[in-house]
Amino acid sequence: MTEIAPPVLWQPSPAFLAGTNHAAYLRWLAEHGGPSFPIEDYDALWRWSVEDLDGFWRSIWDRFGVLADGDPSTVLGSRDMPGADWFPNTRLNHAEHVFREVPADRVAIVEAGELRATREITWGELRTLTARIAAGLRALGVGEGDRVVAYLPNIPEAMAAFFATASLGAVWSSCSPDFGARSVVDRFAQIEPKVLLAVDGYRYGGKDFDKLEVVAELEAAMPTLEHVVVLPYLDTAPDLGTLRTPRSWEQFLDAGDGAELTFRRVPFSHPLWVLYSSGTTGLPKAIVHGHGGILLEHLKKMWLHLDAQPDDRVFWFTTTGWMMWNFLAGVLLTDAAIVLYDGNPGHPTLDRLWDLAAETGTTCFGTSASFLASSMKAGVRPAEDRDLSALRSVGSTGSPLSPEGFRWVY
Repeated sequence: MTEIAPPVLWQPSPAFLAGTNHAAYLRWLAEHGGPSFPIEDYDALWRWSVEDLDGFWRSIWDRFGVLADGDPSTVLGSRDMPGADWFPNTRLNHAEHVFREVPADRVAIVEAGELRATREITWGELRTLTARIAAGLRALGVGEGDRVVAYLPNIPEAMAAFFATASLGAVWSSCSPDFGARSVVDRFAQIEPKVLLAVDGYRYGGKDFDKLEVVAELEAAMPTLEHVVVLPYLDTAPDLGTLRTPRSWEQFLDAGDGAELTFRRVPFSHPLWVLYSSGTTGLPKAIVHGHGGILLEHLKKMWLHLDAQPDDRVFWFTTTGWMMWNFLAGVLLTDAAIVLYDGNPGHPTLDRLWDLAAETGTTCFGTSASFLASSMKAGVRPAEDRDLSALRSVGSTGSPLSPEGFRWVY
């Protein structure tokens, strides 16, 4: 039976290709004595990346100038699975690469949501906040290997808290505040956290949800917790009387006034964050990712696959309980900015996120197949009456995108 090749819907022009990070990487390989055979297209690069693991990953290390102590010449010390040992003679810090050589006045994050007006946060502001949180954590006794967990929405404070945790060599894990107490405990209790960062509540679909009672349940259920820090997100002055070890966000940040952001370099495989499986079969499974592995993977992903450019603004609808939030954190390893949204994507209508894309000049719009299907069924016309001229790509994650959904969004 003869297979019929699907039609090619779009092909980049030679000029477009020449300006991509992928093309720049191939030019760099040619100049720096890369593979002995010519790499002229994506397929050849992919083949080299899976056939010569040492050569490919060392090239990513060198191309993006990884900052580290030690000797990176041994790329793969052990190939045993499980237990492969990457760059065993090096020490580095993921957060150090996020903040390296970035202009203080460049936009890092665009924040939007149901509770806060859309605003831009510069790299200078993000660095200052991260330094204050890191100092606050250090004052609470957090050090290398300690676990810091977050019950926070998708807001800049959560991103800064992750970078602050990483800067200390501590380990991060997060859940969205729409999770119930049992779901959070099933995840966090496994890793025996020392500090919990939480909000007093959140808004979704125009309704406010107080979460202080849940925060108190989390504190009671996890005896390893020594401190609970509460960010006033729903209420300007939440009542923390139900907590055993309460600390207000203001008190927490006071410890870091004037603090400088520093970075503790840790072994390449030292834990960076803990993610979790869905928990559909028993307890959620804890999945540990290391500083070095995620750093190299995200340098590859965000530069070569996403092709993040200096003027780009990357959006993905997510919460802090989904791995796409960690993906967004990785985008900040490039020169692009990220767009964070906290709230119901369909409130007040399914036009909300498309309006956000136009308002923020989003160049990469990431969402779910279900959102695209819902927009299609609701008769949304994204390109009508709004300027989406900056939009270069649309990403769909989660469930498979139906052929109808693809044709609609395309």
